[in-house]
Amino acid sequence: MEVSKEFSGERLDKFIVANDLGLSRSQVQRLITGGNVSINSSGITVSSRRVRYGDSVTVRIPPPRSLTIVPVPMPLNIIHEDRHLIVLDKPPGLVVHPGAGNFEHTLVHGLLHHCQDLSGIGGCLRPGIVHRLDKDTSGLMVAAKNDAAHTGLAEEFKAGSVIKEYNALVRGRLPDLTGRIDRPIGRHPVHRIKMSAGIDSGKRALTDWRVIKEFPGTTLVSLKIHTGRTHQIRVHMSSVGHPLLGDALYGGPGQVRLADRAVTIPRQMLHSVFLEFTHPVSGQRMKWKSRLPEDMINVIEKLTRACS
Repeated sequence: MEVSKEFSGERLDKFIVANDLGLSRSQVQRLITGGNVSINSSGITVSSRRVRYGDSVTVRIPPPRSLTIVPVPMPLNIIHEDRHLIVLDKPPGLVVHPGAGNFEHTLVHGLLHHCQDLSGIGGCLRPGIVHRLDKDTSGLMVAAKNDAAHTGLAEEFKAGSVIKEYNALVRGRLPDLTGRIDRPIGRHPVHRIKMSAGIDSGKRALTDWRVIKEFPGTTLVSLKIHTGRTHQIRVHMSSVGHPLLGDALYGGPGQVRLADRAVTIPRQMLHSVFLEFTHPVSGQRMKWKSRLPEDMINVIEKLTRACS
């Protein structure tokens, strides 16, 4: 595509969208950052680059990625498993299912290798996945091994009868020992990878919190969520001025400065410590607990020494 005079000085992404290639602006931006666009045969990865009259813009549409998931062997910390479901303790840093930018080595890949088959209700990219934890959130979660279990678990999550509790390290000291955050959560109007509390078009989100222990400039809290909105705990705690340590997306600090040292935070300090639900086939009420992972324990120990 050659840039005409009317588009001279326009942003590269806007110029490409205007040329009716059937691509949205977000799709174009992904193509640019992925190295699929060039100007005058030079690769460009910045969407805001301005085009000039006479420039030759080339857009390469990569072939569609196969949606077939190849099972991958990986260590799984399995807490419970039967013919219908599997409960596991997810480590931090592991993406739950394939998606934009993460098509390989996800939890789903490992589950398919371990279970051979999972419920198909979640589709080809999310087999067996009834709920998920963010990549850098660790702890307990459940996956379905057949469609009956998937349907039953999904109904429980929708009805709010699944009990989910988390531990988190947040910035600052909370005003009381216990509290509740009842604010709707929806997609951020500008930063589309973020969620935001108080959005008029958002869905109701309810989080209870309880102080476990206070440290200098930091508090260890227990959190119980009654709804399952995307990034719920992260968004809610940030909205009241107490973002999770290590959660850069929502304003959480990457370090805690103490009197004589700084404690580096390796990731968002959030762990799913308790999970309880009714087995979708047997009807038995089941519950599990998980101890904090080593990285959170290490941060807590350093904060504890600062108090002594």
